[in-house]
Amino acid sequence: MSVQVATVKLADMELKEAVRERPAEASPVLAATVSPAEPDNCPGIPAPSQPVKGAPASAMKRSDPAQRPREGGEGAGSPEGAVSEAPRTVKKIQFADQKREFNKRPTKIGRRSLSRSISQSSTDSYSSAASYTDSSDDETSPRDKQQKNSKGSGDFCVKNIKQAEFGRREIEIAEQEMPALMALRKRAQGEKPLSGAKIVGCTHITAQTAVLIETLGALGAQCRWAACNIYSTLNEVAAALAESGFPVFSWKGESEDDFWWCIDRCVNVEGWQPNMILDDGGDLTHWIYKKYPNMFKKIKGIVEESVTGVHRLYQLSKAGKLCVPAMNVNDSVTKQKFDNLYCCRESILDGLKRTTDMMFGGKQVVVCGYGEVGKGCCAALKAMGSIVYVTEIDPICALQACMDGFRLVKLNEVIRQVDIVITCTGNKNVVTREHLDRMKNGCIVCNMGHSNTEIDVASLRTPELTWERVRSQVDHVIWPDGKRIVLLAEGRLLNLSCSTVPTFVLSITATTQALALIELYNAPEGRYKQDVYLLPKKMDEYVASLHLPTFDAHLTELSDEQAKYLGLNKNGPFKPNYYRY
Repeated sequence: MSVQVATVKLADMELKEAVRERPAEASPVLAATVSPAEPDNCPGIPAPSQPVKGAPASAMKRSDPAQRPREGGEGAGSPEGAVSEAPRTVKKIQFADQKREFNKRPTKIGRRSLSRSISQSSTDSYSSAASYTDSSDDETSPRDKQQKNSKGSGDFCVKNIKQAEFGRREIEIAEQEMPALMALRKRAQGEKPLSGAKIVGCTHITAQTAVLIETLGALGAQCRWAACNIYSTLNEVAAALAESGFPVFSWKGESEDDFWWCIDRCVNVEGWQPNMILDDGGDLTHWIYKKYPNMFKKIKGIVEESVTGVHRLYQLSKAGKLCVPAMNVNDSVTKQKFDNLYCCRESILDGLKRTTDMMFGGKQVVVCGYGEVGKGCCAALKAMGSIVYVTEIDPICALQACMDGFRLVKLNEVIRQVDIVITCTGNKNVVTREHLDRMKNGCIVCNMGHSNTEIDVASLRTPELTWERVRSQVDHVIWPDGKRIVLLAEGRLLNLSCSTVPTFVLSITATTQALALIELYNAPEGRYKQDVYLLPKKMDEYVASLHLPTFDAHLTELSDEQAKYLGLNKNGPFKPNYYRY
């Protein structure tokens, strides 16, 4: 008993000493350190007390993270036993401001107003409306805002034009890692090879894409741009482009209706008609074919960079409906070997780490598809100590997977035991509801392919399943028996939705796109017919050569005798078109 009394007295003495020594102005600092962040202080998190504008009623359930008990609240740190009085006194002195902060938390009614239907398309979901916010008026759609840049132009639609300064800094950082594109801009700026070109683009709007857009502008082109993915736009970069005078229509977290509206605003404008298309996924090309087919009379060509978009172009060509020449950038060597392979090898880990904080060592992972994207994902996960399985339909790719040390399986064989499922096929319904039902509790499901159809997310939007938003781009889908899976980016592209991709690799792809546009725009009539073409080998080699100085690399030159022996031009191309790298 005496020991307990002595402990209380000692605690009181230390407490009084701490109060005398602490400066008076330290209290707000301490309170700010321990108090929960208010919505205004957290860009990207909406104010819980404000309902989502236009949220439809729904019979489905989505639990709200705001309703969970917070750590550090009143009573959270109360010790037990006889020494409980001293800690209570400490709490009154140190956490007085914190208590007021907690009293500001929204009521249950305010939190409940965040509930939102997810029974519609993947774009019309909780995340697309209640995430990625930047200010207190985030519930207002950019379509309803009247914004102008410093030059008085309002021909754009972005989240917040006031973020332009921050976006400009990101673009400047990206320029340092995009040496080839900057070199191309410097070399060709005087010639203006795209003078008179009116390019309408639909790609991811990131700092790297902004460098491409501004390069096209420096080469003489007029550009109008929309996003090919509702989650990948960097709002500050879109604002910086709009401030620079580029008509950009995009923001992060668009609905499906917003997505098509933005594309239409790029295309359907009075007094301006595109004569070149730069597409990523084929949505822009599809929209023009569907709504404005007469525009193809003046369009000189299409440049497409994705598996999905190229597949659509070949379908049009086979059906005799392709009206203009198209350049297949996706299957160029520089795109396949660098963007698809090396980019995904790094960005898959980045996306998974940022969203799940998981450790990869010992985890069982199944990667669906062993193309260049799948090869990159498998190599990265294997290097981190994961046990990697591969599914594949192509026997050649399947044999490559086996020779690289991966076990080739059918998805049904391992679906119950794996910790992570990654799709990299560009196909549809690779992971079906049957697979999702059989997954073990806590399994992570994500997509690294371009299309959002690889995982059957629509089948998860049923009344018996509960969706729980964990953090930005991370959802728990909970079954009636309590089992839950972790779905990332609602089945859309993981790396561009949840993280970033290496700028240097994107420099290679962007330079390839720029050269393809220059080639198609300046090609004499008759060189390219209404078909799909690969980028000339010489251009592929030129793109690669522009990036070598970054590594202080020095190419060996052929002697005249060697060139004659190989039957090559000393300046290239060095490989025939049928060569497989």
